[in-house]
Amino acid sequence: MEKILMTGNQAIARGFYEAGGHLAASYPGSPTVEMVETLKAAYPDIYSEFSLNEKVALEVGIGASFAGARTLVAMKHVGVNIAADPLMTFTQTRIKGGFLLMSGDDPGMASSQNEQDNRLFAKFANMPILDPSNSQEAKDMVGLGLEISETYETPVMLRITSRLCHSRSLVTLGEKVSKEIEGFKRDVQNFGMIPPNTFDKQYHMQNRIDKLKANLNQFGINTHFPHEGADVLIVTSGIVFENVKELNPRAGILKLGMVWPIDPSWLKEIASHYNRIVVIEEMMPFIENELKLAGISCEGKSLFSFTGELDVKEVYEGLAKVGVVDSIDLNIVDSGDVMGRLPMFCAGCPHRPVFDILKKAKRTVIGDIGCYSMGILYPLEVLDTVISMGASLGIVKGMTKAHKIAGKQEPLVAVIGDGTFYHSGMTGMMNLLHQLEPDDNMTVIILNNGTTAMTGGQPNASSSPYGDGSDMAVDMPKLLEVMGITRVQVVDQFNYKEAKKVIEAEISHPGLGVVITTRPCALKYKIKSPHFYVDPEICIGCRTCVKTNCPPIHMKAYEGIEKLKSSIDPAMCVGCSVCSQVCPVGAIKLSSLQERGDR
Repeated sequence: MEKILMTGNQAIARGFYEAGGHLAASYPGSPTVEMVETLKAAYPDIYSEFSLNEKVALEVGIGASFAGARTLVAMKHVGVNIAADPLMTFTQTRIKGGFLLMSGDDPGMASSQNEQDNRLFAKFANMPILDPSNSQEAKDMVGLGLEISETYETPVMLRITSRLCHSRSLVTLGEKVSKEIEGFKRDVQNFGMIPPNTFDKQYHMQNRIDKLKANLNQFGINTHFPHEGADVLIVTSGIVFENVKELNPRAGILKLGMVWPIDPSWLKEIASHYNRIVVIEEMMPFIENELKLAGISCEGKSLFSFTGELDVKEVYEGLAKVGVVDSIDLNIVDSGDVMGRLPMFCAGCPHRPVFDILKKAKRTVIGDIGCYSMGILYPLEVLDTVISMGASLGIVKGMTKAHKIAGKQEPLVAVIGDGTFYHSGMTGMMNLLHQLEPDDNMTVIILNNGTTAMTGGQPNASSSPYGDGSDMAVDMPKLLEVMGITRVQVVDQFNYKEAKKVIEAEISHPGLGVVITTRPCALKYKIKSPHFYVDPEICIGCRTCVKTNCPPIHMKAYEGIEKLKSSIDPAMCVGCSVCSQVCPVGAIKLSSLQERGDR
């Protein structure tokens, strides 16, 4: 059989193909984005889509499963919160087509606003949890999860973490199996989830979990690796198992491929051969608590961190306390020896002039989730809050009303991207009109760059006008007009002076106003125009251009000039012209005198 290197995301896509998968839906969110992108690129026979949000993606998947199709729905861990309403009811039904919910958890918060552990969510929803430790297992557990789903009539969570999503390991390819779709058959007692139909569903969820417990060993994914003479048993799962195995501890290892439900009698029998049980898991003490609930004495978070990733170094330090590893040199580079790099917008990013304008306006700015979330960081430091997708619009209203009650009215600004607006901002936008008073001074800036940029440039409902091939072409100003928003302005933010004039006027206007910016994502659409350069004889070294936080711009020493002056790396500059427009002395000039139609 052919073996190839695959990321965890690619392996899951392959596993869904081999298992005869029919439909996949997702909302792009790191670390799971690559899975659906792989399906689209490599397995076009499978219907796959990036839905407008995770709730819609889940509902699309529910419909497919109701019709008997094998279904995979993927999202990052916080996306499950968005999908929770239908999920918590869907799990009551008797599954027809196999259903997997792929949750991309993010220990260490590499690209997330929190570290939510969705193993807790899955147990809360009465869903069994599969936790692969490498790409091969990720692929294999897709097929196994779909079989479990259909056999036990339950949705199954395939829980995967950022490290496993993006790391690569060898995967043995298999053949595709064929699965027929029966089609939807009316069954109101099963699919019509209102009382009294829901009463017996509570017993159904309990019974299927009990059946799973009784048959766990048949799946072959919970494995005991004994170690001769060892009196310590390490219980672990997921990619942490690989880190434990690398250290070759003097201990038995119990690797759980299904972390919930567990079979207490089987675990107790294994544990009886050891004097000490140590649980190693990232984030919450989920497995540790499950063992304790089963009456198995163990320790875990007293030895290992409750937050962040547990790499080889962290695992070694914990096991050294237990005394089951020898002193070794891990040759790990101290991060303090590595030069830090500031997160920043890409060269030519259309958000940059907007944030430069807002910084100079010195107003309270409510942020949202997207590339523009970086506006909360140094050196921009423009945003004052970042909470969750679409939250900026509700927050700006609540803050406005609170200030009015306190007699402290002030102009407030909210920013939101086009992808986030369609994801969960439309309802917040419409709610701004509810009990709106003429002096509720709220300015909403929609950064319409034509893509869901932060997760790699997936299309959204605004992508079609930018030539992205999207089959949705929403006219955003018209949509807002239909909602009832009467004051909407559209600006080209690369016309810096005009954009500044419009935004400042809206902030001063005593009421609700919306500004839509129009420039597309420079990275996604590969925008490149003649570059700009600095004339050091004119430059006064004021750093106004540097403060726009554009990657090509830096200060340097010129020969024969004592004072540091700004400079622009021509290889990085995409010619957006913002630096030239903010320069107070005209020292930044276009490298080509040819007429440019995009200005």
